[in-house]
Amino acid sequence: MMTKNITLSKTDKDDLNTLFQFQLDSDANYLAAFTPKDPTDKVAYIEKYSKFLTDPTINMMTIRMNDEIVGSISKFVMFGDNEITYWIDKKFWGKGIATNALEIFLTIETNRPLFGRVAFDNFGSQKVLEKAGFTKIGDDKGFANARQTEIVEYIYKLSN
Repeated sequence: MMTKNITLSKTDKDDLNTLFQFQLDSDANYLAAFTPKDPTDKVAYIEKYSKFLTDPTINMMTIRMNDEIVGSISKFVMFGDNEITYWIDKKFWGKGIATNALEIFLTIETNRPLFGRVAFDNFGSQKVLEKAGFTKIGDDKGFANARQTEIVEYIYKLSN
């Protein structure tokens, strides 16, 4: 299902307060898994993401539906690879927003290959990547702050 009226815009400092609120949800944190040690630390969040706004290696965009902020999507570089991440406010899950936003984002962010990493049990996010043409190429293990344990994350790749 594609959602209408989805737009992406460069994230600005004013967006960060709303985006911070989204990541306070415990269910969302659990699924994201690889989160800050203290997701309630607003000062640290604003400081970290404010720096990202001017980093030329990061393409950080805010997702809006009908002009309301509903999430974020970004490209960043990790270990020399272009990686993608996105976060949708929990109250908007299951509406096709991430799928639609990623489709739009991939027309703006043209660096390839592009990688996505997702917790082994985050089936919604896995489907979003697969619908966009990403292929699962492997897995890795890492410590997930939101779960306080090591978990498997699947690695996806978009070549073109």
